[in-house]
Amino acid sequence: MLFNSIEFICFLPIVFIVYWLADKHLKWQNFLVVTASYIFYGWWDIRFLSLIILTSSFCFVSGLLIERAEGNRKKQKIINTINILLNIGILGTFKYFDFFSTNIETALHSLGFEPDWITLDILLPVGISFYTLQALSYSIDVYQKKISACHDPIAFFAFVSFFPQLVAGPIERATNLLPQFYKRRTFDYSKAIDGCRQMLWGFFKKMIIADNCAMAVNEIWGSYQYQSGFTLLLGGLLFTFQIYGDFSGYSDMAVGLGKMLGFELTENFNYPYLARSVGEFWRRWHISLGVWMKEYVFYPLLRSSFFTKLSKDMRKKFGKKRGKQITTFAGMFLLWFSVGIWHGGDWKYIIGSGLLH
Repeated sequence: MLFNSIEFICFLPIVFIVYWLADKHLKWQNFLVVTASYIFYGWWDIRFLSLIILTSSFCFVSGLLIERAEGNRKKQKIINTINILLNIGILGTFKYFDFFSTNIETALHSLGFEPDWITLDILLPVGISFYTLQALSYSIDVYQKKISACHDPIAFFAFVSFFPQLVAGPIERATNLLPQFYKRRTFDYSKAIDGCRQMLWGFFKKMIIADNCAMAVNEIWGSYQYQSGFTLLLGGLLFTFQIYGDFSGYSDMAVGLGKMLGFELTENFNYPYLARSVGEFWRRWHISLGVWMKEYVFYPLLRSSFFTKLSKDMRKKFGKKRGKQITTFAGMFLLWFSVGIWHGGDWKYIIGSGLLH
């Protein structure tokens, strides 16, 4: 179900009214969030509900097991690692299996082999990249003792599947969103109006700016061989407004809808095209992804035993300052490779959305 669809226009008022009628019963409110989220997600393809339920179950159980293994750091690490591998395995199978399979096949062909390679050719579940990272933030935070394990499965499943930000972000960390499901939420008129206003602004960005830019962009790209240099440049410029209006529009809708339901979600965009450098751009563009990658990919990489050893070797060979820079650059390379491949299983994403930055 898309925000800018007739189905959602009918769906939202029903959920909004029933949700606030249950404001005296927190568990019923949370149960309604789970039910509404599964209807919202399953509207596209009900078969993929099993994946989000599986991801939620893995992370919920792993949090409890990590808590139960308190004092045994080695066992906690094994549980956390298994959970990460299971969830990345699900994400990788659906999003990246064909990409890696095709690239391996191409490499073998270049070496003179003729493999009869397997591709799955399956649909990519909507939002799987978003809810997988969100769920993993919980189990990793429990392992790092940044948050206590959740003992309320309804609250936890609501956190992972929260429909306002389920398919397009922002990617919420457990430390921010999950505690909000533990507290009773009462209707706040001014907050609801503010959320409605932000949601309408998101609709404007998506439907007026992005969709109209998309019509011109698709026409230009569809016959690029016959277009002048100026027209191609114009197409590129319009495309920058298209992707901003599309992505930030959905984020505004999500944050606004969250406010209408009594939640505070992370603002995901902060005038990114006014940035003066690539670094500043990524502090303004898809902020929640940048924070997630920094906290759960970059810093753990630099603290890993491999990078600790690499840092020592580089410092011995090139000196303290230069050695540290080389190690940091190596970590940055892997970070931006991860950012690129998160956007999609294709070299254009790995290079264009990752390594180039």
